[in-house]
Amino acid sequence: MSDHRLPQPDRPWVMRTYAGHSDARRSNELYRKNLAKGQTGLSVAFDLPTQTGYDPDHVLARGEVGKVGVSVAHKGDMHQLFDGIPLDEMNTSMTINATAAWLLGLYVTVAEENGVDRSQLKGTTQNDIIKEYLSRGTYAFPPEPSMRLIADMVAFTVNEVPSWNPTNICSYHLQEAGATPVQEIAYALSTGIAVLDEVKARGQVADEDFPKVFGRISFFVNAGIRLVEEIAKLRTMSALWQEIGRERYGVTDEKMLRFRYGVQVNSLGLTEAQPENNIQRIVLEALAVTLSRDARARAIQLPAWNEAMGLPRPWDQQWSLRIQQVLANETDLLEYPDIFEGSVVMDGLVAELTEGARAEMAVVEEHGGAVNAVPYMKARLVESHRERVARIEAGEQKVIGQNSFTETEDSPLTAGADGGILTPDPEVERERVEALAEWKAERDEDAVQAALANLAKAAADDSVNIMPATIAAAKAGATTGEWSHTMREVFGPYRAPTGVDGASAPGEREQMEEIRRRVDETSEKIGHRIKILVGKPGLDGHSNGAEQVALRARDVGMEVIYQGIRLTPEEIAESAVQEDVDVVGLSILSGSHLELIPEVVRLLREENLDMPVVVGGIIPVADAERLREAGVAGVYTPKDFDVNRIMGEIVELVGQRAGAGAAA
Repeated sequence: MSDHRLPQPDRPWVMRTYAGHSDARRSNELYRKNLAKGQTGLSVAFDLPTQTGYDPDHVLARGEVGKVGVSVAHKGDMHQLFDGIPLDEMNTSMTINATAAWLLGLYVTVAEENGVDRSQLKGTTQNDIIKEYLSRGTYAFPPEPSMRLIADMVAFTVNEVPSWNPTNICSYHLQEAGATPVQEIAYALSTGIAVLDEVKARGQVADEDFPKVFGRISFFVNAGIRLVEEIAKLRTMSALWQEIGRERYGVTDEKMLRFRYGVQVNSLGLTEAQPENNIQRIVLEALAVTLSRDARARAIQLPAWNEAMGLPRPWDQQWSLRIQQVLANETDLLEYPDIFEGSVVMDGLVAELTEGARAEMAVVEEHGGAVNAVPYMKARLVESHRERVARIEAGEQKVIGQNSFTETEDSPLTAGADGGILTPDPEVERERVEALAEWKAERDEDAVQAALANLAKAAADDSVNIMPATIAAAKAGATTGEWSHTMREVFGPYRAPTGVDGASAPGEREQMEEIRRRVDETSEKIGHRIKILVGKPGLDGHSNGAEQVALRARDVGMEVIYQGIRLTPEEIAESAVQEDVDVVGLSILSGSHLELIPEVVRLLREENLDMPVVVGGIIPVADAERLREAGVAGVYTPKDFDVNRIMGEIVELVGQRAGAGAAA
């Protein structure tokens, strides 16, 4: 056999689609269909209340139940979610972070109540809290206790669930938040170091077993459209991770040193305009994580072509699964050694990225490591994202169909009555609230309260591993909200930095000068500097768009009030009153816009405030019309990439409202 072919083709990677919506019954039906279509692993999407630790009946859960994933409130839901799916055979990935210990506790409970020993379980909990502070916003507790929970899970799984990946360091969302390749490498690896150091410091794993800890750390990486650079990034991450294992932690076992990563390719670059272009983007990005054998993903989930528009339908997810199957089964991709070995271009790019990543990791280390460096990293990501947005606005970075080659035929993909997306049943939230009440009425309340008291005691004692008490609470019938409330009572509240205040002033760009002039003119006209309140109602923590709007408003001369994520409509309205703002800008990407935004408008009108309200998010055309009917002055979706144009329209709205007020 020649050196340029493998003796046997490689086995394909684990193929998943990120799926789950509404309730456990509907999601179970979806999982069974996906497995029947050839999917080889499950990737569970949880709704935002489950991710952030609230039951369906909590005030912050309003409008969010079952929207971006499945609602799981207790072990009964978990039993239904995996009904008929053999957990001793399945490889299950759960995209869960703040409440990961709880969901793993539920998973272990369901397995054991179905006669499956915990030691047989295979899968992954994402469980990377640092990136929640930096990008996604689904944190629940302060950084230090959150890191303790991760370390406890690592120790528990290494000792008792040896085939489980207890944490999945998640650079995916860093790229979505604007990270350059150097930042994505540096911040992800720095987070891995923080987790390993915390596990070592807690001393719950024997020294001789520590290489197993290193070997169970996996990563969840992003692959963007810059194909060659992305391949180099993954080869760089692999080499640096092995170097960290050898030099910092003394790991010598080559198997334990492997850079183990799963991937979802980039959703940031998917466009609402000409959405059919997203298919070729997804295919090219899938190649970035499969072409290089030495840095090939171990598990892949691809987004659907219509994720910039709303929730994908089962057919859309099938299309993404078929892309993977064609790559693995029809091409000769798996038949060769690494095709980039000896490449001058690849070696040069890897050297360049390695140098940059080492320098940025040194800066994180100077800040005291990844936990203490969260404000620094957040500000850098906000700056990087601002530069990306500005390049697209200026046409320096081409996005086909959005700012380049925009002439188009109508897409038949969006011509159906559903507009090309899935709309969850609006009755789901009411059903889940009623089902929760029934669950609580039928359980042994004394057993639940005793289990929660033991959980609080374990949480208060830093030397205790949280998992045994968590599993006991799950078995007793406690709920997601009760587990999280118990943790919050012990750990205290926390609000992450927004990165807006720490971001430096932008480089001068000519296209901002005109809008600055208009801001100055209107401010003079109304007698004070235009003041905008940027708010995120509900549990959606994807704050990248809101941060860019807040940053640009500041850069063009407005006074900006931005308090970060997770606010109730009442809190936003109260803030608008207290701060005496001229305009309110709201951002929601989770699909809860029809429930929450009209409520903000109503509350403002109750206070006799007539300031314009503008909204941004993933909002279907029909919903946009309903928001305007409810009193919203402007609706912006992913196709509205020109932030300066948005600023200009906001200034115009403020001027018009001031003129109308003066005339009245």
